Amino acid sequence: MTDHAVRHGPPVVELAGVTKEYPGGVTALRGVDLTVLSGELLAIVGPSGSGKSTLLHVVGTLDRPTSGRVAIAGHDVAALSDRALSALRSRHVGFVFQSFHLVPGLSARANVAEGLLYSGLPRAERGRRAERALERVGLGDRMDHRPHELSGGQKQRVAIARAVAGEPDLLLADEPTGALDTASGRSVMELLHELNEDGATIAVITHDQEIAAALPRRVRIRDGEVVADDRAGVAGYRAGGAGGSGRACGAGGTASAGPAAGTEAG
Repeated sequence: MTDHAVRHGPPVVELAGVTKEYPGGVTALRGVDLTVLSGELLAIVGPSGSGKSTLLHVVGTLDRPTSGRVAIAGHDVAALSDRALSALRSRHVGFVFQSFHLVPGLSARANVAEGLLYSGLPRAERGRRAERALERVGLGDRMDHRPHELSGGQKQRVAIARAVAGEPDLLLADEPTGALDTASGRSVMELLHELNEDGATIAVITHDQEIAAALPRRVRIRDGEVVADDRAGVAGYRAGGAGGSGRACGAGGTASAGPAAGTEAG
């Protein structure tokens, strides 16, 4: 067993030879291999049209690959019905998006609790978990505030609390600082680092090279291929550019892709 495997847990994400094609000859992913270990913090970084959004959808089980194997928390996606896949996603994957996706008329507490609606937990327990998650992200004094009463950074913290309240194995943060000012973006990234230190597995999908440079692992994607996967020299995050408590989203092992072919997408 490698030192890296000792430091982290078992694989949370396993992709082998994954391709994704769309009608009209569009190839978004080309033979991607990627392993993410429990407890890791990584960036999936690439320019617009590189395929990183498609990779997010495949890893998050929002979309099935055209070919190749995808396993999340040990579950082979190809073996699951759509209903079983929805249940797996609800239990094992948390999402944080650039635009927050909060319900305007609900309090922060209710927004977080709504994320647990399909968990099977009683209403009172959903409320308790929502409160614990909001405390964890530093919003214990904003639980009854509605989205219009919160700053952009606070809205993103509510979204992170909602994503981690169910303690997913994997937290996917898609451009989490994209709609924020510099100071708020820095604060959100610091929170993600803190959650990772507590054991959360987090993948940040971003085009921002500065954000990527501040994370322990950088998986770089271009034209649907993973062209680099490194862990060297982590830089401090300064939030100069645009700008999740789960159990884990780790990255272990290298990622690679097959030869380029077809049209770039997503």
